[in-house]
Amino acid sequence: MTIQPRRILFVCLGNICRSPAAEGVMQKLIDDQGLSERIQVDSAGTSSYHIGEPADRRMRTAAASRGFDLTSRARMVHHRDFADFDLIVAMDQANLQELLSYSEAQAERICKLSEFLEPHWPADVPDPYHGGDEGFFTVLDMLEEACPKILTTLSAP
Repeated sequence: MTIQPRRILFVCLGNICRSPAAEGVMQKLIDDQGLSERIQVDSAGTSSYHIGEPADRRMRTAAASRGFDLTSRARMVHHRDFADFDLIVAMDQANLQELLSYSEAQAERICKLSEFLEPHWPADVPDPYHGGDEGFFTVLDMLEEACPKILTTLSAP
């Protein structure tokens, strides 16, 4: 009997900074734990600004410095995603609201990344796009804290 893999989708605005970084962090955890046949990960954006582009160069550089490879290309959330993914994780409140407006019926599958973080973290993963390099590392700090908890949630029977 073939077991259907669990699927997670990370979502931010343009799919070039926060969500591809989340995808890269999660993929490394999945690979390191030998779970690639049980859990699949992807990322998308709620806007069409950067469709087809790789992750922002600054995010790729920051991620590579911590051993994460960001290889995805930006895409926009599609209505099929709400049926195809077991968990859809928004990086901030604005994107959470956007996702809920697409599919209120799938609300139980949609959450914010901060639900997997301790209370001392910000409620939203800050968008580093218009800031300095330190913002990209802050995003990675938050992802490295949350992704193992998300993986535990997805791995549970």
